[in-house]
Amino acid sequence: MWSSGERPNSSHTPHSVCRWPPGLTPGSMFSRAPLLLALIVLGPHVYRCGFVDIGKNTSFFRMCVEFAKFQFNQAQPDEYAYKLLWVGRSQREHLTWIYLMDLQMGRTICKKHDEDIDNCPLQEGPGEKQVGCTFIVDARPWFSQFTLLNSTCV
Repeated sequence: MWSSGERPNSSHTPHSVCRWPPGLTPGSMFSRAPLLLALIVLGPHVYRCGFVDIGKNTSFFRMCVEFAKFQFNQAQPDEYAYKLLWVGRSQREHLTWIYLMDLQMGRTICKKHDEDIDNCPLQEGPGEKQVGCTFIVDARPWFSQFTLLNSTCV
């Protein structure tokens, strides 16, 4: 098979021939370079998990605040209603509809089931009480469905 006792060079055997995978050529790789660069640069930001800050006036966030406030009042053994004083942290979990919020609330002179609690005056004197709470709410507003996942108040 080989003339005059030549032995094949191992670098020229059929097993060591380099071939590009079908459809992948040096020219096609250069056309895909911007896509690869974009994935390298943006990848960590796109697939980042956790909560991100959002505006306090976004409609779904405001609905979650109302829901959390209602759930808080329902769970209180106190006959008086609490109203929202201010919103601290406002965040949404990345790629979900789960909201995290810090709310400061104060006890009003109105009962829980009174109308228009937001315009009720706060109690003063010995009955005066404020509470800070962190709520996590899973929202499905298009189904009018909200779920309180966690609440912690101090």
